[in-house]
Amino acid sequence: MEVSRRKAPPRPPRPAAPLPLLAYLLALAAPSRGADEPVWRSEQAIGAIAASRADGVFVASGSCLDQLDYSLEHRLSRLYRDQAGNCTEPVSLAPPARPRPGSSFSKLLLPYSEGAADLQGLLLTGWTFDRGACEVRLLGNLSHSSLRNGTEVVSCHPQGSTAGVVYRAGDQNRWYLAVAATYVLPEPETASRCNPAASDRDTAIALKDTEGRSLATEELGRLKLRGGAGSLHFVDAFLWNGSVYFPYYPYNYTSGAATGWPSMVRIAQSAKVLQFQGQAALDCGHGHPDGRRLLLSSSLVEALGVWAGVFSAATGEGQEKRSPATTALCLFRMSEIQERAKSCSWDFQTAEQNCKEGEQPERVQPIASSTLIHSDLTSVYGTVVMNRTVLFLGTGDGQLLKVILGENLTSNCPEVIYEIKEETPVFYKLVPHPKKNIYIYLTAGKEVRRIRVANCSKHKSCTECLTATDPHCGWCHSLQRCAFKEDCVPLDNYENWLDISSGAKKCPQINLFRSSEDKTTVTVVGSLPPRRSEWKCVVKNLDTGRELCKGRSPPGRVCTCNMPTRATYKDVLAVNMTFSSGSWHLSKRFNFTNCSSFRECPACIGTDCAWCKSERKCIHPFTACDPSDYKTNQEHCQVAVEKRAPSKTAGGGRFTENRSSRANPGLQVFYIKSIEPRKISTLGKSNVIVTGANFSQASNITMILKGTSTCDKDVIQVSHVLNDTHMKFSLPSSRKEMKDVCIQFDGGNCTSVGPLSYIALPHCSLIYPATTWISGGQNITILGRNFDVIDNLIISHELKGNINVSEYCMATSCRFSAPSFKGSKARANVTVKLRVQETYLDCGSLQYLEDPRFTGCRVEPEGDTELEVKIQVCFSLISGGMCPLPFATGKVCSCLWVPSCTLISPSPLCSSQKENDDFNISKTDIEITLFHGENKQLNCSFENITRNQDLTIILCKIKGITNANSIDTSSKKVRVKLGNLELYVEQETVPTTWYFLIVLPVLLVIVIFAAVGVTRHKSKELSRKQSQQLELLESELRKEIRDGFAELQMDKLDVVDSFGTVPFLDYKHFALRTFFPESGGFTHIFTEDMHNRDANDKNESLTALDALICNKSFLVTVIHTLEKQKNFSVKDRCLFASFLTIALQTKLVYLTSILEVLTRDLMEQSSNMQPKLMLRRTESVVEKLLTNWMSVCLSGFLRETVGEPFYLLVTTLNQKINKGPVDVITCKALYTLNEDWLLWQVPEFSTVALNVVFEKIPENESADVCRNISVNVLDCDTIGQAKEKIFQAFLSKNGSPYGLQLNEIGLELQVGTRQKELLDIDSSSVILEDGITKLNTIGHYEISNGSAIKVFKKIANFTTDVEYSEDHCHLILPDSEAFQDVQGKRHRGKHKFKVKEMYLTKLLSTKVAIHSVLEKLFRSIWSLPNSRAPFAIKYFFDFLDAQAENKKITDPDVVHIWKTNSLPLRFWVNILKNPQFVFDIKKTPHIDGCLSVIAQAFMDAFSLTEQQLGKEAPTNKLLYAKDIPTYKEEVKSYYKAIRDLPPLSSSEMEEFLTQESKKHENEFNEEVALTEIYKYIVKYFDELFILRERIPSGLHTVTTEPNEELELTNSEITTQAEIKSWMLNGQSHQGVPKFCFLMLPLNFFLFFQERGLDLLYTVNCRMFTARYCQASQSGRRNQTWAYSR
Repeated sequence: MEVSRRKAPPRPPRPAAPLPLLAYLLALAAPSRGADEPVWRSEQAIGAIAASRADGVFVASGSCLDQLDYSLEHRLSRLYRDQAGNCTEPVSLAPPARPRPGSSFSKLLLPYSEGAADLQGLLLTGWTFDRGACEVRLLGNLSHSSLRNGTEVVSCHPQGSTAGVVYRAGDQNRWYLAVAATYVLPEPETASRCNPAASDRDTAIALKDTEGRSLATEELGRLKLRGGAGSLHFVDAFLWNGSVYFPYYPYNYTSGAATGWPSMVRIAQSAKVLQFQGQAALDCGHGHPDGRRLLLSSSLVEALGVWAGVFSAATGEGQEKRSPATTALCLFRMSEIQERAKSCSWDFQTAEQNCKEGEQPERVQPIASSTLIHSDLTSVYGTVVMNRTVLFLGTGDGQLLKVILGENLTSNCPEVIYEIKEETPVFYKLVPHPKKNIYIYLTAGKEVRRIRVANCSKHKSCTECLTATDPHCGWCHSLQRCAFKEDCVPLDNYENWLDISSGAKKCPQINLFRSSEDKTTVTVVGSLPPRRSEWKCVVKNLDTGRELCKGRSPPGRVCTCNMPTRATYKDVLAVNMTFSSGSWHLSKRFNFTNCSSFRECPACIGTDCAWCKSERKCIHPFTACDPSDYKTNQEHCQVAVEKRAPSKTAGGGRFTENRSSRANPGLQVFYIKSIEPRKISTLGKSNVIVTGANFSQASNITMILKGTSTCDKDVIQVSHVLNDTHMKFSLPSSRKEMKDVCIQFDGGNCTSVGPLSYIALPHCSLIYPATTWISGGQNITILGRNFDVIDNLIISHELKGNINVSEYCMATSCRFSAPSFKGSKARANVTVKLRVQETYLDCGSLQYLEDPRFTGCRVEPEGDTELEVKIQVCFSLISGGMCPLPFATGKVCSCLWVPSCTLISPSPLCSSQKENDDFNISKTDIEITLFHGENKQLNCSFENITRNQDLTIILCKIKGITNANSIDTSSKKVRVKLGNLELYVEQETVPTTWYFLIVLPVLLVIVIFAAVGVTRHKSKELSRKQSQQLELLESELRKEIRDGFAELQMDKLDVVDSFGTVPFLDYKHFALRTFFPESGGFTHIFTEDMHNRDANDKNESLTALDALICNKSFLVTVIHTLEKQKNFSVKDRCLFASFLTIALQTKLVYLTSILEVLTRDLMEQSSNMQPKLMLRRTESVVEKLLTNWMSVCLSGFLRETVGEPFYLLVTTLNQKINKGPVDVITCKALYTLNEDWLLWQVPEFSTVALNVVFEKIPENESADVCRNISVNVLDCDTIGQAKEKIFQAFLSKNGSPYGLQLNEIGLELQVGTRQKELLDIDSSSVILEDGITKLNTIGHYEISNGSAIKVFKKIANFTTDVEYSEDHCHLILPDSEAFQDVQGKRHRGKHKFKVKEMYLTKLLSTKVAIHSVLEKLFRSIWSLPNSRAPFAIKYFFDFLDAQAENKKITDPDVVHIWKTNSLPLRFWVNILKNPQFVFDIKKTPHIDGCLSVIAQAFMDAFSLTEQQLGKEAPTNKLLYAKDIPTYKEEVKSYYKAIRDLPPLSSSEMEEFLTQESKKHENEFNEEVALTEIYKYIVKYFDELFILRERIPSGLHTVTTEPNEELELTNSEITTQAEIKSWMLNGQSHQGVPKFCFLMLPLNFFLFFQERGLDLLYTVNCRMFTARYCQASQSGRRNQTWAYSR
């Protein structure tokens, strides 16, 4: 999305210097200030800048990325992640105190893939947002959305560092990103969402593949910090010689101190693996006692194999430690760094080490000749131009310096090529123009400037241009000036331009030489431009204007002019020699004054005269001399010239320091104490005072100023030794920098005085207040910068001229007292000027208005110890004059107070005038004194000033007195001093008697009328309010009834026809939830994977028990026996039935036969009482067994026929409920079917449409997923409810869930680039009077339609589902708040009157919304697909019909009730009330209440009783009262259709049950069910063991196998007690499973007891029981068993 940007406003023109001399000096000395340089201004501080080869300049500031062309014209802006908003957000970061690293939201800006074959240029950007995210965009199409992105790539902390480089490597030539970052900071306030995962917290450098679908969080390689190494601040990243280098320094972000030496880490430029190649420390501490351990900027000069860095020492709080040697530029050879780098665990973890234990890194030393020490460098960029190394340096006061290294890499004195007027620190990164090497982009604060890299035009001659050795500049013949080669036309002619390699000797020069003894020749030497026109040369006498010589020559030859030797030419004192060809010309003036007066060669050669060597005298050039002796150049006098080079005066010569220290034994010791001032302007200072001792004893005192290390020192002679302790120096002008000062006495050692700073001229930004009164004396404040260098503050008046005022100035403010202009006209404008040396700077204007008048005063006692004085001031003007006041006489303003008023009102003339606060009177401007008694006075302490529209009230108090009342009565006047203005205000006296006679009756009448008026008004107001409340109540009732009616007629729920795949539970979980609806703990023990179990591993005991329960007689007997036990509860019966169902899951035929037997037995029990009550309740094993059997047999029918309409009903019901408000605490809702769940305390609500963006997560990375979804929520929804609706919308949109749970995600409101996490409870939550916290809603956060909401994955510490206590509320407020005022923007005023019955129509509205879906569900239940009933229903209904016929039951209602209790009541109602049994969904209490109403209606449809409902009947019954008759008819037809179907054969039913058994093989762990059954057998073992059964007599043989008899002996007798003990303790007897003891026929034990035998059986019983178990298991249950003695 495109974002608008405001173009930078035009910069105001600099005010002209008042003096022409100053303008001339500044023009010569000051560098360019950018009047014509393009400037682009951002809304926020710039955090990153880069230039591409073809697509312009890219700037990142705040959260915005801007694309500019190379002229800094704005093209396009993009917010991070293309979000909506503007580039002014988030809030700007305050710049830290230098040299601490800056803070920025943008961390990387890397153009790459430019010029690569068949590839588009790409731009990689890194941001702190989203835990350090990166984006990859097209360079040529920034408006296109990002191609790739990823998180946890760069530092997510604004103050953290990030450096990276993109390169190609590997066989596939893929692009890789090597990035180093400070991922973790020690600050405690760092947000937990910002920090990376625990495994990444120690990462320092990572390698990532940039060509994947996204910048994956997983790295290809990672270099980790050494444990306890602390934080590292990375400054840059670059490629050199097959490796990637990262300059950095250890840094404590909390204290701002460097904890180690700057270093450089080296990794291999490889693919897919990060190979650590070592680290090397860098030492740039020369010239500073503490060393320079901070690295501010970095630049690789690749062509030279040199790396340049700007290093800094710590400067302390407030820059108090900054010195001329604080920062330095150091150059290091990359080959040496590469050689010294060692793979040691100093700062990083490494497996391979090539160093000894305890070895410290060896610090690489810089190239000494190139080191440049400066007070405040911030940035560096290096390049090579014409084989010269050029370095550009930025400074902290907004200067751009240029350094040109010599052939041996020696730094010269830097040239200032640009200054920023605002003195903003230069950004640490300087960016060159990618196409034109004459430009460089200078970034500072919020601005980017395109600056020319040289000031070529300042060189006025060819010689000066070429001797400056600036490789960017050369002499252009066609323009005849020093210029860039690009500016010299025509460019195709190389002879038209001279560069520094040509040397100054190539410059065209006019030369005089003696061609013969009587002839002087004038010609041009050096390189000349190619010309097509003829050459002309003229020599003219400037005194007479006569041409002395004139010549011409063709284009190919240079013109010469021959001057004959004539006597008359000796008198020519000045000539002008001109050579021209077309538009090109060269001229020079020669002065020949007093040539004969010079006696020495050097003096002669220094003028335009000639030296005749043979005659050893200085001659006129036109005088005869032998050509071999005729000398006009300086070669013969070179040494002399050097000796006589003109020296500067004491005002500021530049000399090399004399390092010889002359010893002066016995002389006075000189002492230096201080120098004042410490700051002077760039214009210099004529009166710098040095204090100390013994100054008058020295004969030669000089001051030496040393600034930048590569520049010459300033040597200044003392101006005046004032006395023995004070002397004065006059310091010359200089550029902005800090310099070291030392004093040298008589050529001895130079004594240090400390630093002295040259700073820019002062600049004013504001004068406050801008108006004052004519008498003066008000305190005026000027705001700006560099005020500590001004000499005087001057007020300039058009009539009174310049007035010096005393001032108190600090660096950023000046305060002075406004002078008086009494006698001038009422209004006067004066100019405020600042004088610096002899320069006057305009600072602004100050307006004078006429003095204020005090129009009233009053003294009031406050108790007996305090007096209060109020004074009224009128400042208003009429037609330029003051308002005439009624009691004004001279300087005394009388005042008369109306008794009934606290303050006097202004006069009619004053009341309509301008507002009165033009003067901005402050406490320091005013002084008040009260006079009382006999000329006694008290000072009044000023309290405050109250300003109204037309008047100002001054209040002061007199405290600490004892007789306030007496002073009040004796007070006479008040004196007010306002600056220089002094006025007296007197009180007028009124006779007391008349005062009371007039005032009391008036007051009495007023009070009476007021009381009557107030009473009548209150009565009317009360009546009006009651009427309004009744009307409001009536209106509310009408509105709710009408809305309810309209909703019933018009509202239609948009039922979603396509709701994706129905989330059916698998059979295992469906069965378990049906079998154990209230015992969830059994679920997990039955879900063991049975497919991988070995059948041979089955427990032998459980095998025996499995065989035992397959004996129908035994199983039925056990069930009946258990049911007879009093402590065998209903819960135990249900559990036993469910365990039995699972144990016989694969034997459904057998289970069905057991069900038949138990049902018949139940009918026998019920026949004695009420047959209609059979199967009505779950009170026996068979009733629960029937429920389970129906669940097993009808699971297929439920899934295929009923499941989809049932899920549609639940979904539709949820949709309708969520369409209105739902109270999250009570779960009550406006739309419901159950009156008990009706939210009748409903607030006003509205729908809010949200634009939701889902964060890409590993759990859901499908490309087909739509992540931008519009979701409708209610403004009264809590954040948790909004999450649920957003998740449901994602599922509906994509057909699949998001992949996370609700408690694992969070919501963020995105306004522009500001992000606010939305929570149900936070610091902004409303807390009601009784301490109950109101949950936050969408409306609480004032989220409007179209707002952007981001769904993100919480990193850690997410909570489970929140259960809110009674200390929280949502829509239903507590009773104590029910009729209280609710504060907040959305809930002002009283709660509206609410009646529950008003909202009963919402029940009907909900019923109508789901009616069609509900009928579809009911009819799917009582339908017969393909005219066939499900096998289980048909079979069991026929079974019930048969049993009724057998029992001679003729009442058809009994069979109908049996069928209803067995199928709808036992199965369908259980399913309808519990959708979570069938689907993978969560049932809320509210849904449960609504489904209960539906289940009740369902059962009413099967009832035979006609319901008689009245108006007082429950709404749950009334809701479906009209539909029940229709349903009843359909149910009767359903029962009849089933009865009319042909009966099922036994084979058909057995085949169906066998197939169902096979379907569910290995579904459950049957051993668990058998174990649970065994627990019940053990619990009731005594009751089971004493059972008796009669067996046939006459049998004397026990046959275990055919022809095999059991022999009984008297050995190893085992008693019955021992058998029970074995069973209870889980033991076996001689390998016999304990279950087999119960399997023995009970009469077998009885046989021995009847015969008085104590033995039970012998060891051979083991064979007997084993054989019996095997026989039972194999199905041979009908084997004849007999016994004999």
